[in-house]
Amino acid sequence: MPRVPRLTSPLLSIALTLVFAAGALAQDTFTPHHVAKIRTVAQVAISPDGTEVAYVLAVLRIPFQDDDGPAWTELHVVRADGQSRAYVTGAVNVANVRWSPDGKSLGFLTRRTGDTTRSLYVVPRDGAEARKVLAHTTDIVSYEFSPDGRQIAFVARDAARPERAELVRRGFSQDVFEENLLLQRVWVAPFDGTTAGTPRVINAPGHATTITWNPAGSRLAVLYAPTALVDDDLMEKKVHVVDPTMGEPMTKFNNPGKIGQVAWSPDGTTLAMVSAADINDPSEGRLMVAPATGGALRDLMPAYNAHVRGFAWRDANTVVYMAEEGVTSAIGEVRRDGTAPRTVMPTGGPVIVAMDRAANGTVALLAHTPSHPAEVYLLDSGGATPRRLTNNNPWLATMKMAKQEVVRFKARDGLDLEGVLVRPLDEVAGQRYPLILNVHGGPEARDAHGWVTSYSNAGQMAAAQGFAVFYPNYRGSTGRGVAFSKLGQGEPAGKEFDDLVDAVDHLINIGLVDRAKVGITGGSYGGYASAWGATYYSERFAASVMFVGISNKVSKVGTTDISNEEFHVHALKRPWDDWQFMLDRSPVTHVAKSKTPTLILHGTADPRVHPTQSLELYRHMKLHGKTVRLVWYPGEGHGNARAASRLDYSLRLMQWMTHYLKGPGGAPPPADIDYRER
Repeated sequence: MPRVPRLTSPLLSIALTLVFAAGALAQDTFTPHHVAKIRTVAQVAISPDGTEVAYVLAVLRIPFQDDDGPAWTELHVVRADGQSRAYVTGAVNVANVRWSPDGKSLGFLTRRTGDTTRSLYVVPRDGAEARKVLAHTTDIVSYEFSPDGRQIAFVARDAARPERAELVRRGFSQDVFEENLLLQRVWVAPFDGTTAGTPRVINAPGHATTITWNPAGSRLAVLYAPTALVDDDLMEKKVHVVDPTMGEPMTKFNNPGKIGQVAWSPDGTTLAMVSAADINDPSEGRLMVAPATGGALRDLMPAYNAHVRGFAWRDANTVVYMAEEGVTSAIGEVRRDGTAPRTVMPTGGPVIVAMDRAANGTVALLAHTPSHPAEVYLLDSGGATPRRLTNNNPWLATMKMAKQEVVRFKARDGLDLEGVLVRPLDEVAGQRYPLILNVHGGPEARDAHGWVTSYSNAGQMAAAQGFAVFYPNYRGSTGRGVAFSKLGQGEPAGKEFDDLVDAVDHLINIGLVDRAKVGITGGSYGGYASAWGATYYSERFAASVMFVGISNKVSKVGTTDISNEEFHVHALKRPWDDWQFMLDRSPVTHVAKSKTPTLILHGTADPRVHPTQSLELYRHMKLHGKTVRLVWYPGEGHGNARAASRLDYSLRLMQWMTHYLKGPGGAPPPADIDYRER
């Protein structure tokens, strides 16, 4: 239930910080238990008048204090002067926050007591009680108010056959794999500001995801995939223009490959979108436009070696965008004919995750820095420096933070590379330190010079224990344009993973790292790198922690839910095109020469990298008499969501690295973990 809004002033925030500081220990350094209580802003939505920002706050459950589960998500609103009000807090799961077009209320999705499905609620701007305005027979996935506020378009999945529940109750719970998937459809309901009327369905072929109204409220741009399969959602989604009154698609765009945000120009004549450059582009990141009536897409900045992640129309002729530039972020603008590009907010500020722009030009940012996780920032119209509005972890002011910096180096073939280094806390000049090489997944991702500590990223946790931690943006990473992101294609575990060793050599050569005390860790593709480091490159790594990683490139294709995505943007070949090549690039092939103690962790419900990838590596290492341990997380997917699973992971990661890089080594540390906070 929503609580009465409370006002938090900047002075109160300062007072709270002082209270935390007064109660701090003499040496407050990061531990896994600190990471387990970090709160993070997950979404921002600026009011139409630009004076307030609604935000979703992810509140982690605290092990041994709360029932186990994923983070709660709360609704808060912060004013431009930094005063914050809590709207919906506690044991709640709020999502998809939207302002009504008149700015008088906020919509959000949640399931409250008595609800059988996730429904749409609206809470007045003054913070009075929220009321349910729209429910459906299945969960509402997403929604949009029409510009005049008189209609609501929403996406919901088809309902299962009624007799299905009775059959399951009687034991007929079999699942015909990939043939019983239910489609998501677009529905449109009239809305009088209080209650939504009976919705009508748009009978378009395919699986709907994203929807957005045109300025006149007469058309919808909808992303449709051919099926509900994840592979199709990633690689085959197309933008359709739909007439909501007729209930049928009118125009289909041939956007290539992956697709992100889509938005209409204020005059309704043009659609802009963040799209892949082609079917083989690993990540959507090009700012494209096309006539709303149909036609070819045009890249507004074809020579821009960065990745655009979000945008908003400033006026009918100008687009404001946010982009990843290397390890930093920038905001710029460009005219819809591709001319007059200029920088609005230069690199060097906070790392931007998302943006939302008000009509008056004020921009709300979701951003983080090396000293704090994602918070709400405001970039005033005409300004170049954003202001931080929220401080959801005031206790961070009491923590001793290790120094963080950007490091640039060359690969063995001369390619310029960069990454983010967290230096050991209380570093002594001239002393060499153990290193944890923390490798990001994807590889179509990047590590930015912002907040780099989480349950699976060692960061400040390891620095506090005297480790250096390096996050390399190896070839294939994003932030440097399409060509750079394609450099590892067709050559898995080749030059891309040679880059990792070159990064280690650079840190050794500058005198920071002890060559004999280097560990490697990462998740997904970073888990693949960790397995490669434990086998093929075993002589270079004294410890490895592999999380939801790849061990066999042949069986990976046959067990993942994104085999077509892997073909188009990574492998560029099928296993049967070259069986031996795929095996040669598989860590299981190189187990015999492994000398690296390896900890393997995996969720049992992972559809992306099947748990058998971890089981294969474990079994082969066991049969060869290698030092290895496998930890399953029941019910977890491609990454851990539950508080207990996350804390367990952090503790095991640090235990393993400490034991083999700083401790006695030899036999593995105890399998049982002491979860008590010290």
